[in-house]
Amino acid sequence: MKKIVLILLHSLLIISCEKAQEKLPILGNPIVKGNQTEYPRIKDFSFTNQDSLQINNSKFDGKIYIADFIFLSCPTICPKMNTQLKKVYDVYKTNDEVLFLSHTIDPDHDTILRLKSYTVDQGIKKNWHFVTGNKDSIYKIATESYFATAYPDKNEPGGFVHSGGFLLIDKNRHVRGVYDGTNPKETERLIADVKNLLEEEPNQ
Repeated sequence: MKKIVLILLHSLLIISCEKAQEKLPILGNPIVKGNQTEYPRIKDFSFTNQDSLQINNSKFDGKIYIADFIFLSCPTICPKMNTQLKKVYDVYKTNDEVLFLSHTIDPDHDTILRLKSYTVDQGIKKNWHFVTGNKDSIYKIATESYFATAYPDKNEPGGFVHSGGFLLIDKNRHVRGVYDGTNPKETERLIADVKNLLEEEPNQ
């Protein structure tokens, strides 16, 4: 009997360790202040979405969200990215704890009207914000907060260089995952990681 108990305890310990290993890392270089470790957080922002509403960081307080950087006339990776992120959206679109934030890096052409038309065509009714704004502010937050690349380059197809990644952000504005937005396997990983993040305690 004692041997069985020890085996059960050992099994529980293994399961516990496996669960602990499943916790997503916090990305970025932390700063240690005394006994406190501070990880980078998404900086404050304010943009305008497809419904002409001001969308700032407070909109995402207490929420998990996935961010990316695209432009609607992109001739290369954006269509693939939009298709893959729509798959994630379709899984979580009824969960108000999960939001989506797509920044256009071509605000001169991706007007509010154009962004709205796109969301209507895609059947996006809530919880996914396509935002525009000052281009320098968009490029700055891409590089400084999201570990992403976004800038104009007339020599590139479509006239822009940008990252093809999806960024998973937790309720404390920490980046918890980066995913290749053109890879269906990465999409499945993102869907699973969102589920894991939803199961974390709010103060983690």
